[in-house]
Amino acid sequence: MQVVTQTDIKEYPLLSRGKVRDIYEIDAQTLLIVTTDRMSAFDVIMGEPIPYKGVILNSITLFWMNRFAGLVKNHLIEHDVNRFPAPLAPYRDMLEGRAVIVKKAKPLPVECIVRGHITGSGWKDYKATGTVCGHKLPAGLLESAKLETPLFTPSTKAELGEHDENISIEQAAKLLGDDLAAKVQELSIAIFSQGREYAEGRGIIIADTKFEFGLVDGEVILIDEVLTPDSSRFWPAAGYAPGKGQPSFDKQYLRDWLASQPWDKTPPPPALPEHVIAETGKKYREAYEILTGSKLAV
Repeated sequence: MQVVTQTDIKEYPLLSRGKVRDIYEIDAQTLLIVTTDRMSAFDVIMGEPIPYKGVILNSITLFWMNRFAGLVKNHLIEHDVNRFPAPLAPYRDMLEGRAVIVKKAKPLPVECIVRGHITGSGWKDYKATGTVCGHKLPAGLLESAKLETPLFTPSTKAELGEHDENISIEQAAKLLGDDLAAKVQELSIAIFSQGREYAEGRGIIIADTKFEFGLVDGEVILIDEVLTPDSSRFWPAAGYAPGKGQPSFDKQYLRDWLASQPWDKTPPPPALPEHVIAETGKKYREAYEILTGSKLAV
């Protein structure tokens, strides 16, 4: 396997190059999604990759999509590079472990965020207003406290380099329609609740996450990544104590290092030292191995 920061597959048109993923159109109904080793934080792409991070993210998403297949359909068609279309054969080593063939869905214009603990921007809002994204919460909650009933807090989808904006459930319903908004809220809470319960049994607290859904022939399906260290906050259950920030298995380590630098969170980002790259990669790998009980071959 290769470390991959950017792909250049000439046999198919490139539809999108996001913060992490390169997306190609195979045909009118099918896409190739390649999860690279690009690293982003504060909506800025770092100058250095985290080696094999894309393989880890792709493997975790495959794990969860398989686990939730009975709860919600997803966009996966094929993840074995040996069964990819013949024109992709020259790119086998680059794509192995980090690419999937998927159904082309119409993405919904809303990020489906679920919060199971009060942390991050939610904690800041709570301290200031007693609410999180319009949800009134009891007084006296501590930082990192568990919310027994997870909160659905949707946001807009920003363009690359821009920031998502939190919106109310009512605003989401205006964008999606009442029935569709209710459907994705129900699915988001159900997926998160099942994932949280499983992960806690493995020693990981999933504090919050975001899901993306799309439509295929009018049916809602799960797309993009699922419960990964890029889309979620993962905390070790051992040593968890409300009243402070928590150590993590996700990109929070990198965010914390960046926050300590003289940087205004606009491009270009500071260069990442080797120890920050290594430690970030280690945390992603630990998350995969704890969740799945398997070792990665890279």
